[in-house]
Amino acid sequence: MDQLSWITVRTPLPTGPMRLAVTSQGVATVAYAGESVAGQQVGAPVCTDERRIAAVNDRLAEYFAGERRELGLPIDWRFAAGPHRTVLQRLLADVGFGRTITYGELAARSGVFDDVTEPGTAARTVGQMMGANPLALLVPCHRVVAANGLGGFGGGPHGMETKKWLLTLEGVLPPTLDWNGPTG
Repeated sequence: MDQLSWITVRTPLPTGPMRLAVTSQGVATVAYAGESVAGQQVGAPVCTDERRIAAVNDRLAEYFAGERRELGLPIDWRFAAGPHRTVLQRLLADVGFGRTITYGELAARSGVFDDVTEPGTAARTVGQMMGANPLALLVPCHRVVAANGLGGFGGGPHGMETKKWLLTLEGVLPPTLDWNGPTG
């Protein structure tokens, strides 16, 4: 496996900047400010590949400006394996910009929980998987909601604010008076 190098991207999110680890395969992990993620080490190298830096910065800037619906960056799946990877790939394939899915619906669609009989277990497990999503934003865990509301969200102390911001950007939630995102 090739080494991770890190790119820090400014964002309008309540969490502030994001850190993305890239390899020759693609983005391997993403962290909101203040969040620790797989592969993050003290003194980890900063990415110096101008092409990768530009691709990541440009696509995220376009997304946050409301000009891009999907990031379309290549993904290195090294930190997601087995059932977790299956669920994340199903989410990425099935739930596009401006749509949501419940934890239970994603569990059923994934096929991972076909043998689980205890009510609520599969949905709770999917919730835990979303909280451990190593590819936040690229694999849009913010689009997974509870059957009776928004559900939870990682992303540090401003996690729920970030989930609401992203769902507002995508048109799932109406803008509030304090909305600081794109207006058109």
